[in-house]
Amino acid sequence: MNSWARLALGATTTGAAAIAYGAGVERRRWTLREATLPVLAPGTRPLRILHISDLHLTPTQHSKQRWVADLAGLEPDLVVNTGDNLAHPRSVPTVVAALGPLMHLPGLFVFGSNDYFGPTPKNPTRYLTGRRSAPDGEPLPWRDLRAALVERGWHDATHARLTLDVAGVSLAAAGVDDPHLGLDRYDRVAGPVGGEHGLRLGLTHSPEPRVLDAFAADGYDLVMAGHTHGGQLRVPGVGAVVTNCGIDRSRARGASRWGVHTWLHVSAGLGTSPWAPVRFACPPEASLLTLVPRPEQAKAAAAAPASAAADVG
Repeated sequence: MNSWARLALGATTTGAAAIAYGAGVERRRWTLREATLPVLAPGTRPLRILHISDLHLTPTQHSKQRWVADLAGLEPDLVVNTGDNLAHPRSVPTVVAALGPLMHLPGLFVFGSNDYFGPTPKNPTRYLTGRRSAPDGEPLPWRDLRAALVERGWHDATHARLTLDVAGVSLAAAGVDDPHLGLDRYDRVAGPVGGEHGLRLGLTHSPEPRVLDAFAADGYDLVMAGHTHGGQLRVPGVGAVVTNCGIDRSRARGASRWGVHTWLHVSAGLGTSPWAPVRFACPPEASLLTLVPRPEQAKAAAAAPASAAADVG
């Protein structure tokens, strides 16, 4: 065997091993990512927010369901769900069972494209090149899911402005429908938030720059999103290959600044499409964010967040 043949064989073997690991091991390596963000008004007591996104649950994913349910033991002050919960027409009971132990806590949610339409097989090159296509999956029972979440006390932030008391902190929140589908209508929630609030929180499924810019212009402290899957396939030392939206690859997962005042947190999510069940260097995750008062000095407020990832369960 000549050197080129050996090289080709080695590359093929390595690629096959990476795919096997990503499909058989990493996509079930449930991970809790933690970060501390200085976003609260000075003098506000710290808040702990559990960020859940992109569950993509099917009725047979029992391990994921149990792991999410066990997150209730973290006892966060607030749960934020940024969409793409469903991956099957019969997934609503599974999602409700997974989130059920968390529903005694205050919660906010917006939906994503895979709450509205089921996943379908697609040419992977469309994803890798960032090309989008209109949703062509079967309609999913998002109205049933919304009714179940609202009935248990969570608030639908879609095109709504809300004020909540969370652990003694006044929280002003607003959200938009999924920008990935072009459903966002920011004009319905536009305008600076009036009154004194410890936190001004924006929600969107896909972190499209036009939406992030609008929230930042209105003075929101933190915007939370999902959709990217953290890149889903990451290259060690390089990061996400694509984001599947308009933000740059460096923001595909975790916390970053968006403008002078606003922070962005993007969850890498807990699932994948059933048609692309592989993750690499990007384990499925939920995030526990500890929010603390922002420093009064602008230079100190620009400091990077302390963060860590740890396997749980």
